[in-house]
Amino acid sequence: MSQTRIAAVDVGNDSVKALFGKADSEFYIPNVIARDIEDRPVIGIEELNEKDPLDGIHIRVHSPALSENNVIYRVGDLATKSDNATEIDPGSSKSEEDQTLVMLFASLALDAVKEENADLFKKNNQVVEANYTLGTGLPLREVKEGKDVGYRSQLLSSVHQVEFLVTPKYQGMKVNIKFDEVKVYPEGFAAYINLVMDKELNIINRDLIDKQILIQDIGGLSTDIAVIRNRNVDDDKAQGFNLGVSESLESIREEIRSKHGVELDSRRDVVDILTKKNDRNHIMVKGSRTSVHDITDRILLELAKKQYRHLRNVWAKNSQSEICYFVGGGAMVLKDYIKTLNNNLDGYNIDFFEDEKESIWMMANAYYKLISDSERKKNKAKESKKKEAEKKAVKN
Repeated sequence: MSQTRIAAVDVGNDSVKALFGKADSEFYIPNVIARDIEDRPVIGIEELNEKDPLDGIHIRVHSPALSENNVIYRVGDLATKSDNATEIDPGSSKSEEDQTLVMLFASLALDAVKEENADLFKKNNQVVEANYTLGTGLPLREVKEGKDVGYRSQLLSSVHQVEFLVTPKYQGMKVNIKFDEVKVYPEGFAAYINLVMDKELNIINRDLIDKQILIQDIGGLSTDIAVIRNRNVDDDKAQGFNLGVSESLESIREEIRSKHGVELDSRRDVVDILTKKNDRNHIMVKGSRTSVHDITDRILLELAKKQYRHLRNVWAKNSQSEICYFVGGGAMVLKDYIKTLNNNLDGYNIDFFEDEKESIWMMANAYYKLISDSERKKNKAKESKKKEAEKKAVKN
């Protein structure tokens, strides 16, 4: 009998962050896919199998949940090298995109075939039968529109198969993914959980627990502003906007191409230029280190102004809020610009996570805490029911 394995997966617009088991296994995969052929060219199978599977994810995905089924994809780093690489378009809904599901299934399949998980799942003729209990999330806007219900049901109602084609170490293997349980959380609430509770859901930030706070989560395609009061998201006050950093990253990429003749593979490359420790906002042009500050500052400041306007409007309607936390990958990109605007303008009480990894992994960590707690409660209830049944049997 296959066991169920806990998975917490944040399919972010920039990348997928996934935690498994006892949070002792994790994947970070750029959210980029590219359609491909079955036999992608490689130099020598021996050399292929010495590489990291994450650098060469090449899969066929079968699922009734997909609008285009049985399609072959390059995924993650491998896809960024393709001319036909696709990233999720601004204005689209995460819950309705095939790309969201392809990235989700790919991360689960990569976990299922890991050697150290061989005892967890049944395997027969290179086919792994994998059962997962999944915690994931959608933007507040989509949850308010009820899209989480359909998203959850299409995951639960089918078996989803990932076949590894020319992928290091896993070539020829197939994974049948079944979900025993799926919890879809609103992203704003998940961020709040991560702020105030540890992995066992013990309160770690008592100062915040009973305050009215705002959480502005800036993603690639959307921004959610959650209003937290009485330890819950105020559904009526929470707002979602079709405004993320992806469009601005695309503008920077296009302007670098037209001004400097440098072709960047994906938006991920632009993020690296904006956030790297050394030579930030610089690129190499014909071997010379060249500043692109003029391009990045102009475009990102414009976006920061729009984000700040949203903050100002939401705060005006929730005047008793005590602090606003900026979270998400987009917040890391815009941090300096928003801080400067705030210092020069209204001077709201705002905060950012200085730890870049903590900010980027916040959603995945929150989903992990929530789904683990849900499983603990379920197992406790089962144990209690079992003991009651045993007591009755002894009496009889």
